[in-house]
Amino acid sequence: MDEDHPVTVRAAFIPQRSGKAEVPGQQQINVTRMIVDAHVEGVTLWSRIEYQGRMWDIVTPPAYHHGDRRTRHWSIDIRERP
Repeated sequence: MDEDHPVTVRAAFIPQRSGKAEVPGQQQINVTRMIVDAHVEGVTLWSRIEYQGRMWDIVTPPAYHHGDRRTRHWSIDIRERP
């Protein structure tokens, strides 16, 4: 896949953790788990995510969860770009 041909997927998002910026100059860090269908192709650590109008980076290798046809999925932890 490339930037000229993005893939739109349906996903569930579950907040994992966040670090609040308490001192000027610090950044707020939000980490969210993204769950997508197992049939999405090209899911890698180098994939790019746009969610809620902002760009997110993948912070852990995508994990494939094998189950029956209705429950298999990819789970991906993503971090909002500063």
